[in-house]
Amino acid sequence: MRRPWIVGVSGASGTPYAAAVLRALSAAEVPVDLVVSRAARLTLLDETAISFRDAHWQHDLQTWLGAEVKDVRYWPAGDLAAGPSSGSYPASGMIVVPASTAACAGIALGLSKDLLQRAAEVNLKERRPVIVVPRETPVTRSHLLHLVELIDAGATVLPASPGFYGIGAAATAQQLIDFVAGKVLDCAGVEHDLLTRWTGTING
Repeated sequence: MRRPWIVGVSGASGTPYAAAVLRALSAAEVPVDLVVSRAARLTLLDETAISFRDAHWQHDLQTWLGAEVKDVRYWPAGDLAAGPSSGSYPASGMIVVPASTAACAGIALGLSKDLLQRAAEVNLKERRPVIVVPRETPVTRSHLLHLVELIDAGATVLPASPGFYGIGAAATAQQLIDFVAGKVLDCAGVEHDLLTRWTGTING
């Protein structure tokens, strides 16, 4: 039985994080169900100049990632009758990357305003892994409370905060992006080589 990771891309700045996660899942031959929110399309257009369209999603996804990805099923964010909206739909869990403050609030409160929020809520209630990658700074008290509620509901909150060990102060943007993507895949139990792991030795 196909048991994909559902990847939800919300409207926070940080679409390169989503791209790195999607490329790594494909490289690991992990099936993916993809949901791109309406706000994420605007962010993607602003950050990459790529228009993501339902009718041409395969072409637009390949253009965005710069590579052909395998075993991806796409669900429009407005399709609340889609497979991932039901707990009976088989899934390994869900990754929301990047996670906007609105998406975090909607998932924490169970609003199900679109398929992304609904699918995350479904995976939480089914006790499947849900990994939320907020990318916002500074944060408000309400945002922090919503993150605590997500943790209490069983989600893993993984802020987009890259480490510099193993790459140093001269790290490229892609190395920092891959560090965060690698931590996401660690939480998902997917093998990868995106980051340099700490060995207990200080480089001097």
